[in-house]
Amino acid sequence: MSQPSDKWSSEAYSAAAGFVPKLTTTVLSYLAPKPTDKILDIGCGDGPLTAQIAASLPRGQILGLDASASFIQTAQDKNSSQNCNFKLQDCRRVAECAEAVDGSWDKVFSNAALHWILRDPSTRDAVFKDIHSALKPGGAFVFEMGGKGNVEAVHATILSVLVANGISLSTAREACPWFFPSNVWMTQQLQKSGFEVEKCELEYRPTKCTAKSADGSGGLEGWVKLMGAEMLNVVEENKRGDIVRQVCDVLETVVTREEDGSQFLNYVRLRAVARKI
Repeated sequence: MSQPSDKWSSEAYSAAAGFVPKLTTTVLSYLAPKPTDKILDIGCGDGPLTAQIAASLPRGQILGLDASASFIQTAQDKNSSQNCNFKLQDCRRVAECAEAVDGSWDKVFSNAALHWILRDPSTRDAVFKDIHSALKPGGAFVFEMGGKGNVEAVHATILSVLVANGISLSTAREACPWFFPSNVWMTQQLQKSGFEVEKCELEYRPTKCTAKSADGSGGLEGWVKLMGAEMLNVVEENKRGDIVRQVCDVLETVVTREEDGSQFLNYVRLRAVARKI
């Protein structure tokens, strides 16, 4: 799988999914940063959570890695703390960043990124191997990502609408940018990669969409356009707006709450704490 073009920007992400870095209370409690920790953040995005963690490391440091040049530029522009740094890196190949895999890190952290990073089956084992190599003996890998069943209604609807518009099911499936594993799969993968699994859990967490916006960057429409961009890209550009409208029309009564018209996506989160043996 080739490296996709950079669809990300801080503004687009905030409009479509600004709730993501805010819903991190549990995974941060599992990370439990100590003042002297040296932490590697895999898939840091534009860095708000990385910077938040850095503030709890007065004598430590954190390095955020992400494949989006736009996200990394924003993170660097917004954060000037000496103990918080960011580097452009395809996190499917962390070994290309020598300082990341030198065995010096107390913890490796990731939030809402591994379901993108692990999409390519051919690089999955390498991702876990690299994270294992990054950690000190006894170091912890703490993460949250989409788990089995995450946004399944949206996923199925995009597939169905694409097929109804003449795209083969195999093409639509191959274009899906996500990998949402079960806790059983993840436990087995972590163990195979040399980790002792302390926690590996799924949480069903219905999540409210951001507010709708006149330019279509917010709400359900904005989420589908940004998060499902790779799937939309299998049709001609002039047809994508119509595909988005069809998807949102089908989902309208599925995701909308009658009491107030708010819309919720059926997020399922997979969280784990694993220790390097």
